[in-house]
Amino acid sequence: MKQRILVVEDEIQIATILKIELEYEGYEVLVAHTGKSGLEAALQENLDLVLLDVMLPELNGIEVLRRIRNENSLLPIILLTARNITMDKVAGLDQGANDYITKPFEIDELLARIRSAIRHNSITANAVREEETILSIKDLFINLDTREVKRGDSSIALTPKEFDLLIYLLSNKNKIVTRENILMNVWGYEYEGETNVIDVYIRHLRKKTEEGFSDPTIIQTVRGIGYTVREK
Repeated sequence: MKQRILVVEDEIQIATILKIELEYEGYEVLVAHTGKSGLEAALQENLDLVLLDVMLPELNGIEVLRRIRNENSLLPIILLTARNITMDKVAGLDQGANDYITKPFEIDELLARIRSAIRHNSITANAVREEETILSIKDLFINLDTREVKRGDSSIALTPKEFDLLIYLLSNKNKIVTRENILMNVWGYEYEGETNVIDVYIRHLRKKTEEGFSDPTIIQTVRGIGYTVREK
């Protein structure tokens, strides 16, 4: 069965080109030209990925993203934006985007990001089906079915990428994982962004999972190598 991609793009020419290129690569492609119609399709159709433009009529892409995430936390979503503004990228990632790419872009780069996002989602879905429902370390618990994260009695809100990173670390509990392994397994081997993205996300995770808690240390740095999580 072909993997299904929804393209939400108001520029007819760009949407048409994307449809042609993606169908050539073997995907089944649905197209919506407004935020409202894109949201309806994303919630009603069985999809493997959404390419979502940020600047859309009726509903902007960030609002569409937020509403999709309220209903579906796993569907891979890549933002398409013509604005190379850090604030837009941060807003998209905070609302649950898996990735973003700035127009104009090379189609080969977009295809690589699509493959990475779909593959990573498949790995996560298999882990949910095959692994135990609850992952834990110390008093930190993660429900893989509901994606709920708690430390003690306190709920912790994580972005999708923070969640994926934490899952990867806990899945390798008591092991040392290198920065290269983290990039490959959490961001995908095609990732070509800033390598310090790991440091940024580790810092965010530590802030959310350790600050304000007794016996706070969850994530430990292994200097010159990477990171580990240990029970003691």
